[in-house]
Amino acid sequence: MIKTFRGLLADGGQDTIRLSTRDGMMGYRIVKFQGFPQKPGTADYESTLQIWKVKQDPVLTSTPIVDFSNSRLLAALIYEGRPGSSSAGVLPDAVIFDNEVVNQDIFVTHTEANGSESFNYYIELEQVKLDLGEATVATLKDMRGAN
Repeated sequence: MIKTFRGLLADGGQDTIRLSTRDGMMGYRIVKFQGFPQKPGTADYESTLQIWKVKQDPVLTSTPIVDFSNSRLLAALIYEGRPGSSSAGVLPDAVIFDNEVVNQDIFVTHTEANGSESFNYYIELEQVKLDLGEATVATLKDMRGAN
């Protein structure tokens, strides 16, 4: 089964995607991560959206930092758009996500490097039934942010 989530984040905004359950026996894997400007064609965008295993405090508002060696980062997306430009859109091959299964809440952040515009996101997560051992490992990985 696929679960979908969507939202609008201000520059420096963060949303919590509630996934945790009492027994932790349901896991989730990212299958799609997309973004879309709030005001397409009317504002300059240099937006970076990221999905994290842990809450980010603070969320950057001027210069995004994407570090794929950070085991707490699950996904990243970058979008550039300029009114009147034919090259607006998600940069080629610039949506990257891990194939990891999580069973705790995840967090979506937005950093706008070219101003303070808001940005939409859309996430599809595949539900994965976990056995007791897998649930324990997934929970410990999520809590520790380990690989």
